[in-house]
Amino acid sequence: MANARLDIGAKVAIKKPQLNILIAFLQDSGYLTIGPRVRDNAVTYAPIDTLEDLPRGYDSEQERAHYRLIRADHQRYFDAAPGSDSWKKFLFPPRSRLFEACRENGRWRTNLPAEQVPQYAFIGVRPCDLAAIRVQDHVFMRQDFVDPIYKARREKILILAVSCTHPNSTCFCTSMGTGPKATSGFDLSLTELEDVFLVEVGSEAGSGALQSLELDHATAYRLQLAETALQKAERSIQRRIENIEAVPELLHNNLEHPLWDEVGSHCLSCTNCTQVCPTCFCWDVEDLDDLSGDKTRRERIWDSCFNPSYSYIAGGNTRPTTKSRYRQWLTHKVSTWINQFGESGCVGCGRCITWCPAKIDITADIKKFQEATA
Repeated sequence: MANARLDIGAKVAIKKPQLNILIAFLQDSGYLTIGPRVRDNAVTYAPIDTLEDLPRGYDSEQERAHYRLIRADHQRYFDAAPGSDSWKKFLFPPRSRLFEACRENGRWRTNLPAEQVPQYAFIGVRPCDLAAIRVQDHVFMRQDFVDPIYKARREKILILAVSCTHPNSTCFCTSMGTGPKATSGFDLSLTELEDVFLVEVGSEAGSGALQSLELDHATAYRLQLAETALQKAERSIQRRIENIEAVPELLHNNLEHPLWDEVGSHCLSCTNCTQVCPTCFCWDVEDLDDLSGDKTRRERIWDSCFNPSYSYIAGGNTRPTTKSRYRQWLTHKVSTWINQFGESGCVGCGRCITWCPAKIDITADIKKFQEATA
């Protein structure tokens, strides 16, 4: 197939080893290539150099408070869903230095950090995580305020998405309209078949990255195989939130419902759900002084609305109980977030279900409210 520059929306096929050439091209172009790889018996996101770094032949088994990576009888690269990790840590780092100050000759001098902002190529971003990146775009790059740390990182990334043909049992992306097919927000999107990747072009940068590859036709047969795999994936997703459009008003109108006592009593306020969530963005600042008293620095760090000190203000705590903190998290995630940012803060990835040690399932809790108020 001739290597003419492809239009946005064009679809082609590449043999799987060609992904090595694409990764090398991105690295030569100055990108740090990040993708899924196996570390400590889980799939995490870290630097990759070749296909061999990807979790080939793995599946992940996930349920309430359960995650296990297992060897499978296949040779696919992107079947194993991510563990607790998300792409959020690269765009909204867990710890960011805001400024430093030092005292010289009795006077304080403030310095802004001269950070070298990395240029990332994200390899294997699933549709729910594409949606999560879009959500955080709305949080950190609003019309009234733009976070400079997030913006500087976001402007430099290239996204190679992968449609999700093997979702986990904790996934409910179909309820949130975020999967299993990648539809937007990417530079290139892959759908993995047994022998090839189908590739869809999503941007001019993505089109340019394909110029060095040997491209093949996305035949009707291959397109049908991909469509069949995605339909099968969609049917396999059993967790769901019915009538999701009515949930924001339902929760907003029942803030004092006695059911909050029941669902809140299970929560440990451990913050696991907010740490693994790809959209949660609570943060605090920390001042770190050295022993001499002549140097200090301020850093932004991840925090959580489940942390009792997060809602502490002069005179007391606005959310002093675990029940009130769980209510705040759930109602913000799927209700008031929409008022703030124009879309839900939940993308249906299921991480909060998998990694909650108390086995809390937000789809089940929302169903309880639907049944109790019917």
